[in-house]
Amino acid sequence: MKGSILYFEESKPENMDVVLNLVKQTAVSKGIKHVVVASTRGNTGFKAVEAFKGTGIKVVVVTHQIGPRGPELLPENEEKIKALGGEIVTCTHAFGGVNSSLRRIPRTEPGEQRPQPYWPAYVPSTGDLIANVLRLFSQGMKVCFEITVMAADAGAIPIGENVIAVGGQGRWADTAIVVKSANSTSFFDLDVGEILAKTSTKRVPRKE
Repeated sequence: MKGSILYFEESKPENMDVVLNLVKQTAVSKGIKHVVVASTRGNTGFKAVEAFKGTGIKVVVVTHQIGPRGPELLPENEEKIKALGGEIVTCTHAFGGVNSSLRRIPRTEPGEQRPQPYWPAYVPSTGDLIANVLRLFSQGMKVCFEITVMAADAGAIPIGENVIAVGGQGRWADTAIVVKSANSTSFFDLDVGEILAKTSTKRVPRKE
């Protein structure tokens, strides 16, 4: 069996269309019925459901959890995604959750003074360890794994069936994998069958 991986050397909006076209071709040719897409404000999610319109393939859009910044999914994009038959999942991040509250150094917003570390010293949770290992491949790879288990936990995709997960860095999609789905409680049942696209480095500088 031979295959190929599409690599992106820089981060730019055009990558999203390239990835979605590749995912569509792969899903149709392999008979994959579910595509899971990460989307913060809903732009990528809308593009995805629009790309798969009329194919019979279900698109699940996984958004950021509701947090300090409030809902990030734009209402107009939510309406457009639902109108085209997409399903939206908003739930606790699989690799974060309550563990995020125990980080040694709390997260800060841009411009805020860095606070003193929590005490005792932070011991990384299992979720943080898994996330950071996956980031060795790319930020998008970590996202693809996380949204797959989030969609599975929400009942939006079947368990133990090949799906395609689409993630990326920032607000653009640049990574896609074919993966056999699993719940977060059975995380190591996930089985990556194919890497379709990813960045050529862990983090690609954003093109100005």
